[in-house]
Amino acid sequence: MSEQGLNCGGKVLDLSRPCIMGIVNVTPDSFSDGGRFLDPDAAIAQAKRLVAEGADIVDIGGESTRPGASPVDAETEIRRIIPIVECLAAELSVPVSVDTGKPEVMRAAKDAGAGLINDVFALRAPGALAAAAESGLPVCLMHMQGEPRTMQRNPHYDDVIAEVIAFLEDRTAACIAAGIVRERIVIDPGFGFGKTLSHNYQLLAGLSAFAPLGLPVLVGVSRKSMIRGILADNEKRLVASATAAALAVERGASIVRVHDVAETVAALAVAKAVRAPDKL
Repeated sequence: MSEQGLNCGGKVLDLSRPCIMGIVNVTPDSFSDGGRFLDPDAAIAQAKRLVAEGADIVDIGGESTRPGASPVDAETEIRRIIPIVECLAAELSVPVSVDTGKPEVMRAAKDAGAGLINDVFALRAPGALAAAAESGLPVCLMHMQGEPRTMQRNPHYDDVIAEVIAFLEDRTAACIAAGIVRERIVIDPGFGFGKTLSHNYQLLAGLSAFAPLGLPVLVGVSRKSMIRGILADNEKRLVASATAAALAVERGASIVRVHDVAETVAALAVAKAVRAPDKL
């Protein structure tokens, strides 16, 4: 990462301020918007709408990783996302991220113009480290205990913050050994991935503990079970998600990954004003 930001395939993500990653799931079964954007035209329109609302980067995913989700093959994932990535990479001024753990998809996405690889498996699939290194793109490494089909079956930690940090330090070292320079690495604590409600809020409360790693931190809590789990009225999850994003930024997050961009922009504006009231 240079002083100017994270170079995402020629488009720079300015991390001197908190950035918003807009989510577009091109899947039939994602937990929040599954099926809404399976049609490529609908997905492209949604991505453009999120950018118009203030997204600094859009994240395109073709495989659900919600708890209990079944995997899809690389061919299906490529068919779902690559035409969308090609279009958006050509038409948007902001970078396009791909949410994938498959080396075949990473290579196809790079060729289609993607600017960042966002991998919930932290490049642990066979061949993923090599594919990411060859791409020259930044990578986001996420912590997950277990795998999507089983990760919410009694997750356990002796110290969730310390164990997540240790995992991300290990994966960062693996990336560097594979030829991915440290300046291309972003880390994600993996909210909702093999964590109880308490684990998730311990991570959010203690997010500043990740700062000594010296890497940009991406936080994705939007509409997740940790939001629904504390609300009697699930209709309020949008407000709660935006609040959680602002709290994450206050604790050091560089990027927040969200479904509701406009509302998050408003929440982060308040957080910015609180951080620097003398500049108002």
